[in-house]
Amino acid sequence: MSRDSLWPSLKQAVCGLALFAAALPVLARESASFSIDMGWTFRLLPGNAQVAKHAEAAIARAAKVPGTVHTDLLAHGLIPDPYVGAPEAALQWIGLADWEYQTRFDAPSTALTSARSDLVFEGLDTFAEVYLNGEKVLTADNAFRSWRVPVQARLRAKGNALRIVLRSPIVSLLPQVQAMPHKLAGNYPSPHGDEPADAMTGNFARKPGYHYGWDWGPRYVTAGLWKPIVLQSWNAVRIADLQLRQDHVQAARADVVAILSAEVERDGQFDLRLWQTEPGGRRSLAAERRVAMSAGEQRIELPIHIDRPQRWFPNGYGAQPLYRYELEVSDGKNVVAKTTARTGLRSVELRREPDGKGRSFHFVVNGIPVFAKGANSIPFDMFQPRVTKAQLRRVLQSARDANMNMLRSWGGGYYESEEFFDLADELGLLVWQDFMFGGGMQPAYDDAFRANVIEEARQQVRRLRNHPSLVLWCGNNEQEVAWKYWGQGKALKEADPVFADKVWQGYVQLFGTELRQLVAQEGGGIAYWASSPSDDGGDVANTPASGDMHYWEVWGNPAHPVTKYLEITPRFMSEYGLQAWPVQRTIDAFAKRSEQGLATPVIVAHQKFMAGKGNERLKKYVKDEFGEPRDFADFAYLSQVMQAEGIQLAALHHRASRPFTMGSLYWQLNDVWPGASWSGIDWFGRWKALQFHARRFYAPVAVAALRDAEGKTSVSLLNDRTQARRGELRLRLMTLDGKTLRDERRPVELAPLSATKLAHYTDAELAGVADPASTVAVFDLQVEGEPASRGVVYFRAAKDMSWRDARLQAELSRDGQGFKLLLKATRLVRALWVDFGDLDAEVSDNALTLLPGERISLRLSSQSGLEALRKSLSLRSLAD
Repeated sequence: MSRDSLWPSLKQAVCGLALFAAALPVLARESASFSIDMGWTFRLLPGNAQVAKHAEAAIARAAKVPGTVHTDLLAHGLIPDPYVGAPEAALQWIGLADWEYQTRFDAPSTALTSARSDLVFEGLDTFAEVYLNGEKVLTADNAFRSWRVPVQARLRAKGNALRIVLRSPIVSLLPQVQAMPHKLAGNYPSPHGDEPADAMTGNFARKPGYHYGWDWGPRYVTAGLWKPIVLQSWNAVRIADLQLRQDHVQAARADVVAILSAEVERDGQFDLRLWQTEPGGRRSLAAERRVAMSAGEQRIELPIHIDRPQRWFPNGYGAQPLYRYELEVSDGKNVVAKTTARTGLRSVELRREPDGKGRSFHFVVNGIPVFAKGANSIPFDMFQPRVTKAQLRRVLQSARDANMNMLRSWGGGYYESEEFFDLADELGLLVWQDFMFGGGMQPAYDDAFRANVIEEARQQVRRLRNHPSLVLWCGNNEQEVAWKYWGQGKALKEADPVFADKVWQGYVQLFGTELRQLVAQEGGGIAYWASSPSDDGGDVANTPASGDMHYWEVWGNPAHPVTKYLEITPRFMSEYGLQAWPVQRTIDAFAKRSEQGLATPVIVAHQKFMAGKGNERLKKYVKDEFGEPRDFADFAYLSQVMQAEGIQLAALHHRASRPFTMGSLYWQLNDVWPGASWSGIDWFGRWKALQFHARRFYAPVAVAALRDAEGKTSVSLLNDRTQARRGELRLRLMTLDGKTLRDERRPVELAPLSATKLAHYTDAELAGVADPASTVAVFDLQVEGEPASRGVVYFRAAKDMSWRDARLQAELSRDGQGFKLLLKATRLVRALWVDFGDLDAEVSDNALTLLPGERISLRLSSQSGLEALRKSLSLRSLAD
């Protein structure tokens, strides 16, 4: 029997077993869930204007739920891969179309016999009309909300018809936007003509803003049933939420309150039992209570006291033990509802203390002031339903491996999944979570819009508040500075001062008051911050004196050199960045070699900065330091070197400025598709040079040797450990061919949680009369129990250095289950990149500096054979 013919029989058997199980006495009383994820079809909505040009999409075809229109079209070969080549302009019709999704399902017996059955839509993107058996039961308008519809009187035993119409957000909103006498500022106007540049609709839609295009990703205004659809049934009690509020956590004791939020169908006496499973696996009864509950919404608190709790710490400060809780609600005979929740026990606060220059901004976890080291995360794909947990784990594990302890989940995408936050909990990555406002200005003056946002926020805060990794809710990304300093507010005030005041007061109402109140009520003690960057609603935003900063005068306007980073010392740098192309293998995945060039159509299509002209800015930074690249492959390589070295300079400066500066989050961690961007990890999960550098410049113990534009070098010792460290700092002045001109060693002591300014040098003090084009200063810090840290100071731009053939030697051999790569050179090698072409091979370190005569041993993992690896091995450095 073929697999195809066997599948219906298996399906019938499974369904029969499910119905049999649902009929058992205990489960008949307990709440039950039935996923509606099979049998879906999709098509262009009949009568839609797009049918005339795209008749092939009007035929009903199988759909994947959860999913999106774009991925369903791709699965049937109706569109090309949106990431390969340059198909973006030709696919804009999808965002202008209305779509129809349909399925039929048989109702489980529990759904027909229970007192209550709800259809739950966890994510509809975005303007959706839902019909059950021909009756309209829901109109939805927010992709970030879940929707619950009582259907117990509307269900049939067999063949329930569920139909969902998804309206184009552009077509739906454009008439009202065009009718406005004065428009609200948007983000990135479409270059494809699908909506007017002066009437952008994205700010009016509660859907992921990046779908409308950003300066690191394409414009694909998708739609879809992007999260599960579930039929939930119950007789007595439905548990809506179990909050684990941490009122007091110290080493000796933790006081936690488990708060049950329930929907009760009938009055009655109920027994509550809360079971606790400790990190080591020991299970015990944490609390129990008999309560009388009346029909309707109920809220019941169960205090928990834990002696000598195993506390949760950020990466680098301790372990991440997690406690699991199971709540059972019984009617005296049977369990009628149950749920589970997980958390880590820790205290956390955003500390803002006034001083002579302003106010501090830093996070304190379990009493430890944490220097936040990390990056901004953006969506992991243009089409979220195809993001896998393995993909998330690869990127988040990479963040931990690079000694990061914080990610800022940026506000122009979507609220991240449970899988994302579970991984952050397990890996010790603190999360700064923006609400989903990526820029521009929203119509917050509209009461209905604000009410929609507040319900969205309430759902998301409740969903995520048990995660120990979550440490901040932020109202929006860059809306305050855009209004105050980028001309948005000024332009609208000049055009219509009354309307401008209305817009701003709406902003203040939503971000200054209502979201703040909601987080205070629902967030379990997590801090709220009005906007990033800001001083939490103060008169001045994006100031080094107080609050957080975004700094884009390097890379952005006026495109200062990277040494300008050393002149800006913020309290907390939550955005800064430099762009680079990904590795060659990733570029080859979307562009043929013949299509690769600085201004070729496919490359321009994957360079979103400056509307496709970003390579001009990127080339400026490459040329300033490294000179003219020979070809596009060199350009891509040099862009990574420039990015890695520039961000390293900034991050080490931030760390060296502790305790005035207490955070450095560069833009950005990951990618939404393969292309040029500010990421350190590309869409495939491959590390750029930046990610390898980050592991070194974010190391808990490190040396920072920073040379500014005037030829002055400062040396600082960095220690993020909670204990003092002792070691040795070595300074060598050497020529590129290895001649030592100066060699000094000194014992050093590093205070806990500190940055120690050790020395300042002019070029003359450091290098004397040595030739600056062929001389470097090398600072090596050795501390027992810590990886060695090195800082190399160059006295000229790389393009002006006297590079010659370094006689680089590489020896690749087997080593246990993997391979070992030995590297050695007779002259200094800068920005060494080890590559294996089209082969899957991961090297333990890369983007290296080799001193003359130094030997480096790298581990290599690959499924390929030794000879294949030897043949594909290539080494590139600045000397090439």
